[in-house]
Amino acid sequence: MLRFETAGESHGECLVAILTGLPAGVPVSLDAINHELWRRQQGYGRGGRMKIEIDRAQLVSGVRHSHTIGSPIAILLENKDWKNWTEALPVEDVDGGEDKKKPVTRPRPGHADLAGALKYNFHDARYILERASARETAARVAAGALAKALLSEFGIEILSHVIAVGPVRLDRLATWEEIRGLSQRPDVLLGCVDSGAEEKMKAVVDEAYRTGDTVGGVFEVVAHSVPPGLGSHITWDSRLDGRLAQAIVSMQAVKGVEIGFAAEGAANFGSAVQDTIGYAAGKFTRGANRAGGLEGGITNGQDVLVRGLLKPISTLRRPLESVDLVTREPALAAYERSDVCVVPAAGVIGEAMVALILAQAFLEKFGGDSLDETRRNFSGFIEQVRNF
Repeated sequence: MLRFETAGESHGECLVAILTGLPAGVPVSLDAINHELWRRQQGYGRGGRMKIEIDRAQLVSGVRHSHTIGSPIAILLENKDWKNWTEALPVEDVDGGEDKKKPVTRPRPGHADLAGALKYNFHDARYILERASARETAARVAAGALAKALLSEFGIEILSHVIAVGPVRLDRLATWEEIRGLSQRPDVLLGCVDSGAEEKMKAVVDEAYRTGDTVGGVFEVVAHSVPPGLGSHITWDSRLDGRLAQAIVSMQAVKGVEIGFAAEGAANFGSAVQDTIGYAAGKFTRGANRAGGLEGGITNGQDVLVRGLLKPISTLRRPLESVDLVTREPALAAYERSDVCVVPAAGVIGEAMVALILAQAFLEKFGGDSLDETRRNFSGFIEQVRNF
């Protein structure tokens, strides 16, 4: 019912996002979309590309007079670095074009370079890395901002925070108020709600800078005020936890995902893990939220908690051992301008992916060609839950 896809390469002319299935009448703010794009570019440890690109969304279809009209929404994001690549990556071949290419023949361990070159039979990984680059996620964030716009009409908010950078980890739970306050700061260091832990995280990033290395971490996306009943237990691919997990792992450099407190649960007995059920003041209550707001693949009315485990970026200023694709001789891996730490930015991208999946499940549940129709259906279900 709600579908999205992206197109474009890291150094191509632009990125494109197409979102189909949003009902008519959803308020859309370009400022809100651009703010999400700004958030994606922030954080201590970002590379030189962030000094070049100042992302601004251009809506070319599907929105008129600041509201969706029910048709596919197309978003363009200009790549300002394109002017430096027009001869290296032209759409049409030209005489002498071979001499202007910027080939990548020394694949980077951990990147898509070698696997993609083998798959598509390229002896130059340039075309692979252009699409595999996390630059593509700017288009995801723009599409996710529209999904957030829909969900916000029903009181659902989605934000993120960083709980680990390298070995340094936040040793307590963050409150929703802290996470919301973090999102309202005018600048971003490492996206952690605890200033003491954040300073220790910064020291880890500083060490990576000094040694020519990179560092990963863990971000947590929190979806607040999600109603019960999204997703289903009846088929494997309708379980919402599985869909959320796939969305997060689809992000570049994410190698693992956790719903709620899965790792903690795996190390304990069942009596210490399950969220007890109570009833007070006319509604069901829960003793905790270790399940992360999802049971049996269905939202249970608590906050949805999704964590992404981000490996260190593959491009190192102190490159690792590799092999040249042409000569087959040992060589140091290629270096492309890159980041040292992207965990806060990954959290913003994670928000977009969670928003898109929740918006899909929301519209599967409540339908509606217009926002008013969706609102009527939603209100009827909430009344049913209230009277259960």
